[in-house]
Amino acid sequence: MADWHGSRPPSRPIRVEGGLTLRSKRGDIAQTWWSRRFLEVLESFGMEARLSRGRAYARTGQVMSLSLSTSLVVALVTGTRPEPYRARIGVRKFSDDDWRRIEHALADRAIFAAKLLAGEMPPEIEDVFADLGLTLFPSTMRELSMDCTCPDWEVPCKHLAATCYLLAESFDTDPFEILAWRGRSREDLLDRLRDLRAPVPAEEPRPEATAPPEDSFESFWARPKVAEVVPDVPEPVSRRPDALLDQLEPLVVDGRSVTDELRPLYQAIAK
Repeated sequence: MADWHGSRPPSRPIRVEGGLTLRSKRGDIAQTWWSRRFLEVLESFGMEARLSRGRAYARTGQVMSLSLSTSLVVALVTGTRPEPYRARIGVRKFSDDDWRRIEHALADRAIFAAKLLAGEMPPEIEDVFADLGLTLFPSTMRELSMDCTCPDWEVPCKHLAATCYLLAESFDTDPFEILAWRGRSREDLLDRLRDLRAPVPAEEPRPEATAPPEDSFESFWARPKVAEVVPDVPEPVSRRPDALLDQLEPLVVDGRSVTDELRPLYQAIAK
């Protein structure tokens, strides 16, 4: 119904039951440094005034659902029409090569994985990304995209702004969602860090080679050792078969030496 000067009163959004609402009912929305940093980045793109339009939507439960996947956040937001609008926020994900460098840098300092598991994100993590020539949060609007199915052509609209606030509060609860948005899920990242920090197992000594059994197929064609073919022959030792006679006392009979007479006989027997 038009007022006295012919303009229409502002339409009110349709109230919904069971929508997502912010825990913060007044004042600042972001509670941690990383979620505040996310909102500051958006405000630095000239969105501050328009973001504030979505606070009421975020606090009164107009956002019906919010889902986060690699590089994309999708929300269904009820506005002034019965059918909810679809709001999407996209970010450029890091490449596989970028993530390999990030994972090695994070694995070098165990404190990062420990803090993340405790639900915290150390501020120094931004320095890790900066040293690699990357930024944890979008640095320009070229890394960020926003669109909504509502007729409002300005970005962000109320529905996108409400989505941004709920996303920031979701980052408050789980900082891994920021990394998942950039392309690495919690499970994949932790598994990779665990593998990189695992001690390298010592190389086991190689087992000594054993000769195959004599009756095996391999031993049949193997070249035998010389000692197995030609046995060692002891060197000949010079022997005197009549040496035993030299150990006897001289025996003389009728003027003749019995020892000398027996010596040719011993030699003949030895031959």
